[in-house]
Amino acid sequence: MSREGSSAGDTISSECRVIEVRVSELRQLFNAIDPSPFRDRDLDPRAEEFIVGWARDLPRDARLALLVHLERSAGQGDEARLLRESIHQYFAQRAMDSRRRLRELFRQGRISLVIALAFLGASIAAGDALASSLRDTHFAEIVREGLLIGGWVAMWRPLEVFLYDWWPIRAEARLFDRLSTMPVRIEYEEVATGDAWRDDWPAVPAYEPRPSQPRGARQGAPPATLE
Repeated sequence: MSREGSSAGDTISSECRVIEVRVSELRQLFNAIDPSPFRDRDLDPRAEEFIVGWARDLPRDARLALLVHLERSAGQGDEARLLRESIHQYFAQRAMDSRRRLRELFRQGRISLVIALAFLGASIAAGDALASSLRDTHFAEIVREGLLIGGWVAMWRPLEVFLYDWWPIRAEARLFDRLSTMPVRIEYEEVATGDAWRDDWPAVPAYEPRPSQPRGARQGAPPATLE
């Protein structure tokens, strides 16, 4: 972690593909209604959508980094570290959630496969029994084929799970893993007054309104004025 001149945070190497976000306050990056401690705080949905969308457009093997252009002067000496820990914690939790979804999907897929195989077997047995009882009449053949088609249709859901549904979730988890370890750096652009940091996170909670605003009022500009 380094702090030089008008920037602070992790060193971003030339090999990194940099995701850039511009905000007037750090707390614009966080969900304004989440009162959790800073390390457990959710990102603002629009900020997350922007960061994740940018990351998805980059090569899968690219090293990622986040550069936050902050339109105020530097505040507390550890705010860059706190921001990095918050972002890392959030995306690490998102990766865990994705893997939990993947495990649940596979569990449902296994159950669906057992049900579908049982139904397919029952359909084949019922069709054969009906064909034998009706002595291979044309009507019996139609019913037999209908039961067989119905049995294979029941296989659609487990096949969809094991062939198509799982890999986008695994790719999402891997992307969140990369975001949970990326360097995070702040570049200060002193547009606001020198003591503006006193009304911003982490000096005050991200969900606490500014002193000049009534509680519940909208917090500043949109969470990511991005370039």
